Amino acid sequence: MDFLAPLGHFGSSTLGYLIPFLFVLTIVVFFHELGHFLVARWCGVRVKAFSIGFGPELIGFNDRRGTRWKISAIPLGGYVKFLGDEDAASTPSRTAIDAMPEEDRKDTFFAKNVWQRAAIVAAGPIANFILAILIFAGIFTIYGREVTSARVDQIVAGGAAEAAGFQVGDLVLSIDGSPISSFNDLQRIVSASADQPLSIRVERAGSEVTLEATPQRREVTDRFGNVHKIGQLGLSRSATGGDVKLERFSPPQAVWQGAKETWFIVERTFDYIGGIFTGRESTEELGGPIRVAQVSGQVATLGVVALINLAAILSVSIGLLNLFPVPMLDGGHLLFYLFEIIRGRPLSERAQDIGFRIGLAAVLMLMIFTTWNDIIHLSSL
Repeated sequence: MDFLAPLGHFGSSTLGYLIPFLFVLTIVVFFHELGHFLVARWCGVRVKAFSIGFGPELIGFNDRRGTRWKISAIPLGGYVKFLGDEDAASTPSRTAIDAMPEEDRKDTFFAKNVWQRAAIVAAGPIANFILAILIFAGIFTIYGREVTSARVDQIVAGGAAEAAGFQVGDLVLSIDGSPISSFNDLQRIVSASADQPLSIRVERAGSEVTLEATPQRREVTDRFGNVHKIGQLGLSRSATGGDVKLERFSPPQAVWQGAKETWFIVERTFDYIGGIFTGRESTEELGGPIRVAQVSGQVATLGVVALINLAAILSVSIGLLNLFPVPMLDGGHLLFYLFEIIRGRPLSERAQDIGFRIGLAAVLMLMIFTTWNDIIHLSSL
């Protein structure tokens, strides 16, 4: 009964989680599929359907070029279906393609050269990155960003900062060569670097000093009761007037900042994945749709801006995930096209079929694992 109680609580909060989750997911999926759609149209591929969701159609319309735009019953993704596709996964229907008149066949995805096909496939993840950059840029342009300097105000006794020789008043300039312009920059690097030695350059009394510190892995609880294991140095920021300011950006500057924010998420994702393989990071942080729904509901309580910011973060994650070289994902298709370019001809249908089966198994195992992680996470609340 204790194990099931949190699930009951989650069920009672379903609506509060579901609406923000669908809002965020719909934005991200729409732009991903729009990327595929626009480049496909540009390459002369006839698009039969553009769907948000899977399964039976709920509502839709046909545009003047014959594409069916629709919202479907299962709102966990979406797809663009090209002429000659057998299903929503863009599996070619060889029988249908062979039976087509030549003038129709040239409009199919599989009639295009390898560079066009690669561009169409890559356009989805690229659209996700562009969406994230634009969202971050919009937030930075309209609201600006509050920045606290990375100046040390207090040091926790027995913490990593004390052991490394930090002093009150030190201003952190860089970590492992990466410039630090705010305390937030410091926090983000340190939190993702538990148990890893860092070379930290600080300004102290007009001169520069290099310190070696290893953030300690600690469990912290956020405002929503979620527990995270992160790295901490054991120091706090200065909150005096001169160390806190509001930065505002022009649109070009905001786009650059948005690109840097997007790259930071990509970089930290790879660091985390590398940490899993080396045993430095735990797989407990991996989450699936249930966790995303929960976080969406929690973030929605902070306001629309926070929820849109979450959409940007999720957009980067989905774009990056789709680029992994796993058949079934966009990255898997791109891997096949790379082989085609190197060999001068496509892989055999049998080789591709085996690859897709392996990819499907890998994706299903990941979904099962992350869903189980989500259930365990809920049971601990």
